[in-house]
Amino acid sequence: MSKPIIFVLNGPNLNMLGIREPELYGRQTLDDLRKLCQNEADRLEVELDFRQTNHEGVLVDWVHESHEKAVGVVLNAGAYARTSLALHSAVRAISTPVIEVHITNIYTKESYRPPSYLSYVARGVICGFGFHTYLLGMQAVHTLHIPKTS
Repeated sequence: MSKPIIFVLNGPNLNMLGIREPELYGRQTLDDLRKLCQNEADRLEVELDFRQTNHEGVLVDWVHESHEKAVGVVLNAGAYARTSLALHSAVRAISTPVIEVHITNIYTKESYRPPSYLSYVARGVICGFGFHTYLLGMQAVHTLHIPKTS
């Protein structure tokens, strides 16, 4: 029997972790994040499908793909969370639960930034806990959708 799959999808500029604004995002890299998520997947006894793209349409395609392949999605869409109606519609179109995550607290950022469109359609939003945010997102998917065995 194959293990359930959790998609962890990362949007624009997350490939720059460790370089981009280290005072906000720290010095750890995307690969460090992938390893942390893999350790959590092993602990939860699920498969991890960890991806990153800077392209909006690719994220939309991956969200669609999750409908057939994943028990849940942990999604850090970066700036696309606030700008992409296409991504909003993709999340709304699938039955797979999506947990929106952000490394920093997006609600304390500059006032000119619009609200997250994803937050209206995601099952939940977790932000502000650094890389640990992803682990909380994975745990949320696991708690919601992995059958408990006695």
